[in-house]
Amino acid sequence: MVVALLVVAVVWRLVKNDLGAPPNLELATAATFAGAPLLRNRTAAVAPLVVAIVSDLVLGNTSILVFTWSAWAVIGVASVLLPRLRGGRHSGWKRYAAALGFGVGASVWFFLWTNFGVWVVSDGSWYPRTVGGLVDCYVAGLPFARPMLVGNLVLVPLAAGLVTLVERLERAAQRRAVAAH
Repeated sequence: MVVALLVVAVVWRLVKNDLGAPPNLELATAATFAGAPLLRNRTAAVAPLVVAIVSDLVLGNTSILVFTWSAWAVIGVASVLLPRLRGGRHSGWKRYAAALGFGVGASVWFFLWTNFGVWVVSDGSWYPRTVGGLVDCYVAGLPFARPMLVGNLVLVPLAAGLVTLVERLERAAQRRAVAAH
């Protein structure tokens, strides 16, 4: 299931522009949120980085590659730490609340970190090396932040629903296996 989600996230990143999707509308955050409870181990942390690296091999990347990839790495680590910070596995409404928080947090983090990267890498050519230049960089990035935030407000809770469905199917299969013996 997680591999399928990652493949869909990579393919989406490769074709979304051709489909007329807004920039930064992505599936990696939702795939990552679902990957942590489904994989039940730390390998979920690499999910968004895998999406970025694989798709960047096809698309290429920009001068802010270090900021983009490190932003995804932090989102991946956060997906693994989230259940531990909340005191264990999520279920019911807590999972959806965590999904909303994770989607918003990931979007805000990605926006702040990668736009900071644009400001740093531009070396003053796009935005002056001043606080005002950094603010200008963030303001210019707002149209790119909106699709990611809105997408994550919808897609990450959908991923939470997928995890809930998979867990219910697993429990039903376990009950049938026990009943068969």
